[in-house]
Amino acid sequence: MECRVGDGFTEPGFNEAQGRGASKILFLPLRRRNTLSAAPVSDEGTFRIYLGAPTPIHGSLITVTAISLMTSDPHSIVGTDILSTKVHLSEQGIIMSSPLSIEVQPSPPGLEKQYKTLFTVDCLQFLHDLISTFHQRVDQILQLRLLRKVHLDLSGELPSFSKEPSSVRSDTTWKVLPVPERLQRRHVDIGDLAPCDCQRFLRALKSLAQGIQVDFDDGNCPTFYNQIKGIYNVYKAVHNLFSDVPPISEAPVLMLRPRAWNMIESNMMVEGKRVPGPLFDFGLLMFHCGKMLLDNKSGPFFYLSKVESYIEARLWNDIFTWAQQKLTLPLGSIKATVLIENILASFEMEEILYELRVHSAGLNCGIWDYSASIVNKFGNNPAFLLPDRSKYVNMQKHFLRSYMDLLVQTCHCRGALATGGMVAQLLPHDPFSESYKTVIDMVTRQKMQEIHAGVDGFIVYDLNLIEPMQKLFKLHTVGDNQLHQLRPDIRVTADDLLSIPSGGVTLDGLKYNIAVGVLFIQAWLSGEGHFFYQGKVEDSATAEISRSQVWQWIRHQTKLEDEGKIVNRQLVTELTQQVMMQLLPLHGSNSAARRLQTAASMFLEVVLRRDFPEFFTTYLSQEHTFLCCHMAVEEKQAKL
Repeated sequence: MECRVGDGFTEPGFNEAQGRGASKILFLPLRRRNTLSAAPVSDEGTFRIYLGAPTPIHGSLITVTAISLMTSDPHSIVGTDILSTKVHLSEQGIIMSSPLSIEVQPSPPGLEKQYKTLFTVDCLQFLHDLISTFHQRVDQILQLRLLRKVHLDLSGELPSFSKEPSSVRSDTTWKVLPVPERLQRRHVDIGDLAPCDCQRFLRALKSLAQGIQVDFDDGNCPTFYNQIKGIYNVYKAVHNLFSDVPPISEAPVLMLRPRAWNMIESNMMVEGKRVPGPLFDFGLLMFHCGKMLLDNKSGPFFYLSKVESYIEARLWNDIFTWAQQKLTLPLGSIKATVLIENILASFEMEEILYELRVHSAGLNCGIWDYSASIVNKFGNNPAFLLPDRSKYVNMQKHFLRSYMDLLVQTCHCRGALATGGMVAQLLPHDPFSESYKTVIDMVTRQKMQEIHAGVDGFIVYDLNLIEPMQKLFKLHTVGDNQLHQLRPDIRVTADDLLSIPSGGVTLDGLKYNIAVGVLFIQAWLSGEGHFFYQGKVEDSATAEISRSQVWQWIRHQTKLEDEGKIVNRQLVTELTQQVMMQLLPLHGSNSAARRLQTAASMFLEVVLRRDFPEFFTTYLSQEHTFLCCHMAVEEKQAKL
C-alpha cells in the first residue's frame, strides 16, 4: 500500500482486506509530495516502513530511502526513532536527532543529485562521530594559537628551536614510513585546482602531471555550492564516472587539500555548533573515496594547510587513525603532506614529521603564507617590517633560502619527501613570442634553485608548464626523487629563519598589494577562489601577504622609498580609489562594478583595523556581506 504525504497531517488509506483503519501520520511540511510505503513481510502482519522520495525534493533528506523500520503496526511510525535516529524532512534541510544531533542546510540550487549522493545516512553518522569526537580538540588548538600569540606580544620573546632534551631530535634512527609507489616520483603537481571547476579538473586528470593538488583551501572559495560540487567531482573521478578520463589508478594522484583549522563550515551543525571546515571536507572525502583510492593504490593522500605546531600535527594523526579504524582500512593507508607555511612551524618541522611518521608524505614550502605569518606573529614589532614583496621578497633572500634548506634537510634525514612551492606565472599563448621566452627563463631560474636545494618536486598552476618543468627536473636529477640529498652542509639557526631582508616600500608595490587584496575579495564575492592579474594567478596566499603588508606599513608609518610619502590612512585610501579607476573598466557589468566597490570598502576596513585579523579568509567568510553575496551567486549558478 502507499500513501501520499503532503503538508502537515496526512490520512493514508489502508487496504480494507488487511483489516486496517485510517490513521493520521505527522510529517514536517515539504514543498512537494513525498511517499510513505508499508509492505507486509510476514504472515504475522509485520510491516517494513519505507520513507522515500519519488523525485528530488529541494531542502529535504533525499537519502532517506536507505532508512527502514520493522513494525507490526504501520501506524506506530509516529514519534518512532528510525535506526535510533529521528530524521526530519524539512525545507530547512536535514535534521537528525536522538541520539544524534546533526543539521545540514538544504542543497544548493541545482545540486540536488550531488547532495543526495554525498549525504547518505551512513555518511551523516560518520560525520557526526568524527566531528563530535574531535571538535573540542580543534577548539583547543585555536585557543592555543591565541595564547601563543598573546605571549609573543606581551613578552617580546622570539621563537627558537626547543632547548629541552628531546628524544625526537636526539634520536637519529627514527624515519617516517616509506610512501606508496605512486608518491615516490612526483616531480610536478598541479596547484590551486578547485575541483568545483569541472573543466580545469578534467584537463588536469588527463594531463601528464604526477599529482593534482585538489584544493578546498587557498585556491577555492568555500561556498556551500563549491564545496558540494567539488567533493562530488572528486567522488566521480575516484569512482571512474567521468567519460574520456583515465581511470583513477592511471590518472595523476589526487592530493586532497581540506580547509585549514581556521575555517568553519557554516552549513552544518553538530551538537548545536557549526563544524570545523577541515573535518567536514576530510569526512566527506574519506568516507566516499578512501577505500576506492586504497583499492586502486592511489590514496587516500592529503595536503594539510597552515599547521602551526606539532600539537596540530598530532591532532591530524589521531584523526587519520580514527578514520582508518572506523572505515576498517589498514593503519598507515592515509598519507599526508604538511604545508610549512607558518614561521612557528618552521621551528618544529622535525616534531611535525615525528607525530605523522606513520602517515607522512613529507613537507612542502609555501612562500607567501609563510611570509604573511611573520606579519601575523610579529607585525607590531618594527624589527620585523617586511619590505616590498614584489621587489625584495623571494626565495633568494636569506630567511626564505634558510627555510627551504632546513625543510629539505629535515625531510631527507627522516626519509620524507620535500616539495617546493607553486609557480604562479602564466605562459603567454604564443610559444614563439618574446614574452613566452621571458616567462620560461624566469620560471627555470626559480625552479633550478629549488632543484639545487634538493626538492623532490614542485607545483605549477599553468598546465602548459607541466611538460617543460618535468623535462627540467629529469635533466638535472637522477632517479625518482632526491632523498639521497641529505644536505649535511646545512646548519640553520633561529637567527637565519628570522633575518628579515633589507629594503623599503615602493609606490608600485603598495598599489600592487592593494589591487591584489581588492580583486581577491571581489573574486570571493563572486564565488571564485583565485583570479589572474598581470600574468600571474593570485589566491588567498598572495592576498594574505598583500593585505598583511599594507596593514603593517600603515601601522609603522613607513616611508615610500621612491617618493618619500608616508604610508598612512589617507594615502592608502587615495591609492585604492586610483586602483579602482584602473580596474572598473575591466569589469563591464553593473553588478561586477558594484562588487568591486564593495570589495574596495571591505579591503580598507581590513587594513585600517586597529587589530590584525589573523586570517583574511576567516574574516571574509564570516562577514555578512560575503554570506549574502554567495547565496545570490549560488542561485545564479543554478540557473546556468
